[in-house]
Amino acid sequence: MVEQRRSDGARREPSGGSESDFERCVAAHDRNMARAGLNVWVGAEPTFTDRFSEAPEWLCEALGSDKENRARQLMMQLRERFPGGVVLRSLGRQYSGEGRPRWCYGLYARRDGEPVWLGPPDRLLDEDRVLAPSVALLRRLERRLLHGLRAHGWSASLVDLEDELRARVVFRCDGLSPPSAVQAEPRLARVSLHDQPIPASGLHDDLAAAGNYLLVMSCAGCAGAPLAQLSIELPAFASVPEFVQFLGILGASANEAGVPALACCGYPPPVDASVAHVTLTPDPAVLEVNQAPAPDLKTFLRQNRELFVLAANVGLVPERIQYNGRISDSGGGGQITLGGPTASESPFFVAPQLLPRLVRYLLRHPSLSYWFAAAHVGSSSQSPRPDERLPDSFYELGVALEQLGRVAAPSPAELWLTLRHFLTDFSGNPHRSELNVEKLHNPWLPGRGCLGLVEFRAFAMPATAERLAAIAMLLRAASAMLARHDIVPDVTSWGSSLHDRFALPSLLRLDLSEVLRDLSRSGLGLGEAVEACLLESGQRHLGTLQLADCQLDVEQALEFWPLIGDVASQDAGGSRLVDASTSRIEVRMSSSRELAGALADWQLSVNGYSLPLVRIAEAEREVWLCGVRYLNFVPKLGLHPGMAAETHIVIELANRVSGARARASLYDWRPGGGAYPGLPASAEDAAQRRAERFVAEYSSPTPALAPRSPPPGALSPFCLDLRRARAVPSPAGP
Repeated sequence: MVEQRRSDGARREPSGGSESDFERCVAAHDRNMARAGLNVWVGAEPTFTDRFSEAPEWLCEALGSDKENRARQLMMQLRERFPGGVVLRSLGRQYSGEGRPRWCYGLYARRDGEPVWLGPPDRLLDEDRVLAPSVALLRRLERRLLHGLRAHGWSASLVDLEDELRARVVFRCDGLSPPSAVQAEPRLARVSLHDQPIPASGLHDDLAAAGNYLLVMSCAGCAGAPLAQLSIELPAFASVPEFVQFLGILGASANEAGVPALACCGYPPPVDASVAHVTLTPDPAVLEVNQAPAPDLKTFLRQNRELFVLAANVGLVPERIQYNGRISDSGGGGQITLGGPTASESPFFVAPQLLPRLVRYLLRHPSLSYWFAAAHVGSSSQSPRPDERLPDSFYELGVALEQLGRVAAPSPAELWLTLRHFLTDFSGNPHRSELNVEKLHNPWLPGRGCLGLVEFRAFAMPATAERLAAIAMLLRAASAMLARHDIVPDVTSWGSSLHDRFALPSLLRLDLSEVLRDLSRSGLGLGEAVEACLLESGQRHLGTLQLADCQLDVEQALEFWPLIGDVASQDAGGSRLVDASTSRIEVRMSSSRELAGALADWQLSVNGYSLPLVRIAEAEREVWLCGVRYLNFVPKLGLHPGMAAETHIVIELANRVSGARARASLYDWRPGGGAYPGLPASAEDAAQRRAERFVAEYSSPTPALAPRSPPPGALSPFCLDLRRARAVPSPAGP
């Protein structure tokens, strides 16, 4: 999105009083990045949903009339704030099984605030439907546009197809005469871009590539503009200056012809650092906003604060609240993209060792993969790590990184060709990878493959604009650190401990704290307010027991759900089937460091099994913890059809010396059973539902009973798997 400006071109400063601690951190970060000498632009793909709707389009489907109507409302608000911008209806994604591309609404504007469009507006909403525009109006626009193109020095001709409801004009910008007879150039009679599938090879305007720009005007509407107004389908322009000049001619011609409303459809527009193009597209359960990249964090924060407000104005939010009070993201993720003002100025090309070092650094620090991620992580997720693929592939990645390390300045082509096979999921899909480099230097992706961009996909949709900006700041600072210093991290191989250890929130927090210390030591520290925003994890907290000098905390941990069914046939679609019936929690016992050794007298058990605890190093507290896995519901399709789910988890804390005892019962649903009256009405209502699922009971001191030892097969270094413990028959009693 572009910076907000008044109609006179002056920038609007955000209201709200004095600068906050967070904003001071943002300003300091931008100064640090300027000193580092690395120009890193940042973009994002925020996703929003209607958390109160249970219509398919807001739960699982991509398309729906209400979602498109909300997109139009949001686009109207954006247009009001940038009156010199033009609304463009181009093409969204198209997946296997979809007959035509999804819709896409875009706002195209200049970054300097000067208008690109002074013509009639797109009637985005259907509230004041009028009769279809007349053929006479279409012919007036045809004549005025031909005159305007020729007056500008461009060669333009009318293509006569004897179609009363449509007019076709072809022009060139180089002074050569364009073909005007269909007999000489059959492509002049092509069908609408919106009425046909996107070719497997990608979107390509072969007429425009030869310098022939075809315009198709219609008073019958098209798939991209079904409302009662004239529409014009635009070609794929070669450059921003050409496109901006054409928009001026088109707008003036439409005004002179008396056109009251005009919808601009067709190919996506060209972009460079002088313009900003923000688009709204549908994805399963969400409306996705593809932002124009921002040159600094101050701009990024400002534009996202505004976007979150505008989305809320049309009833869309960045998170969901489940019936049981659990809070999740919108369902569409919140990817972040780093690049430069131009492809050649991309930080990944200016500092050629940045990308290989970044791959190594992400492998070393799993918190960057998991701490900010959505509920579904791991090899079958939308953002698997390279070390979650097959072992032989991970070994070859190590070889590839060593080879790149031996080249002082690998070229863009070398970087992409060397790493592209490893930065994919197990099926080779680059769009399902923690790092997506398909737009880095990909000559086989027409129009957008060589942009110097790297997309970071391991992020849930943040609940606030500040959290989104904090994550972007973390990535920008890490990139500057890895580019500026001679840092060559080892290719860390976590093996089975990757999922065992780093499923636990406490260990992820420790790892992320180490990343923050690295940045501080490099002179790129993020500041206390931003670090606090990044480390915040209150929504993971499930409950606390406090007994004497011992505090017991239970947090939601990560779980790595596997794909099920015919995996190969699912991969081509927009979604895949996973078994999400397993849950994991972290049980954490802690006391003040001043009471060193006090935890040795405490005994902890889960569902009657003793819990083997692992001690971790924290500065202010003595901490012992372990994970617990269990089946929390029986799925219709799952991996273990004969296994019963746990009704609840019972955690017992007892002191062997004093006899002090406490018990916590954790439920995934309301303890009394039955249906909730509806979705939580507010965050407070959700917090109340979460609180009632954690039932704490304190009893009089009694001798502690020894819990059962879990069978060895149920234990890993950091976790007890109750599914395997229950599979072993209990020993016979005395």
